[in-house]
Amino acid sequence: MLTRTRIPHCPAALARLLRILPLGPLSLSLTACSRRIARRHPGLFRRLGEHSRTRFVLDPTDLPVVLCLDPNDGLPSVRATRRSCDGVARISGPLAALLGLVHGAYDGDALFFSRDLVIEGDTAAALALRNAVDDAELDISQEIAAMSGPFSGLLLQAAGFAGRRTGVCLARPAEDAAW
Repeated sequence: MLTRTRIPHCPAALARLLRILPLGPLSLSLTACSRRIARRHPGLFRRLGEHSRTRFVLDPTDLPVVLCLDPNDGLPSVRATRRSCDGVARISGPLAALLGLVHGAYDGDALFFSRDLVIEGDTAAALALRNAVDDAELDISQEIAAMSGPFSGLLLQAAGFAGRRTGVCLARPAEDAAW
């Protein structure tokens, strides 16, 4: 886990861009990525148990979008919206905290108790999602790169560069870096 106490904020340029870009293509891309993850990590959705049909609201507080995640028993969909969406559990925090949690770079309990991460609604559902993601040991950059065919190497280099420049954890840290 990273020991950094200050969570970086997403670059302002990305936030400005997301204010004007259409969100339909982003929703389609996120759904495609989440379905690839579902195929490669089926245990992730089984681990949700009774919450496998629960709608989660993921709110990166430093971006002008909210993500609505419907696990749909392993056939997930993600909808990006500029408005709020209804869900049983809402997880809010800076994008870096949310991605760092997914990549195992930040401890979820530490984020919660430092108030960098706010959980509203069904905390049991949010905890089930967190545990399922932890067990899957996801690397979103690797998942997206695998979908990118001949551009995968370039995409991984760009993600590495962007992560170093912004401090946002865009990939799973190497095991020795996590200790």
